[in-house]
Amino acid sequence: MADPLLEVHNVTKRFGGFEALSNVSLEVREGERFGLIGPNGSGKTTLINCISGALRNDGGRILFRGTDVTEMPAYQRTRLGIARSFQIPKPFTSMTLLENLCIPLEYAAHARSGGDEAAGDAREILRLMGLESKAHITPAGLSQIEMRKLELARAMAAKPKLLISDEAMAGLSSAEVDDILAILFKLNEDGITIIMIEHIMRAVMRFSERIVVFDAGAKIAEGTPQAIAENKEVEKAYLGE
Repeated sequence: MADPLLEVHNVTKRFGGFEALSNVSLEVREGERFGLIGPNGSGKTTLINCISGALRNDGGRILFRGTDVTEMPAYQRTRLGIARSFQIPKPFTSMTLLENLCIPLEYAAHARSGGDEAAGDAREILRLMGLESKAHITPAGLSQIEMRKLELARAMAAKPKLLISDEAMAGLSSAEVDDILAILFKLNEDGITIIMIEHIMRAVMRFSERIVVFDAGAKIAEGTPQAIAENKEVEKAYLGE
């Protein structure tokens, strides 16, 4: 069994008197395809924000590759190898797709010199996403699925060890969902550990090797896709009594 890449120990997060996360613990193994699901408001995005550094948890610890990152700002976690995509893509609208990727590439590889290498890496990421022919246009000329691919490309430009895909398929057709899934499978084959947060159950069940289910800020189930599909607590969380 692979070693843990990410360890979350008893993480708690409060917003005023509301406890969004209650003593959450989980591990994600090196190279794993890991699903994170739950009803709206269950705490999934709050946890991801704590892992990536966008939020600071009020209790517990987060370790990445054995290093305690709990007190680290987001940019340091990115340089260690944690990257995430966002539900709503927010590219630099005045820049080309190539330029959108060169910025995080140069930032993530800050010790490396030379823009030519960043441009070459950016073209390779665009090729992987099927966007190579649009390298020199701005995001305004992209379709919805192309915007989703660009958002994934921007996360990959940080050269992550762990990619957190936050609802990358929302609003897409069935064929487009399959297109994004194929990209995520390829990234995983290339050695990227992936956490998928997704409401499209067909996608998360097909992609994930292991799934954790959240409800009301707590982990209520963990197991294989088949075990999760048969779990009565999960059914109750989604459908009610």
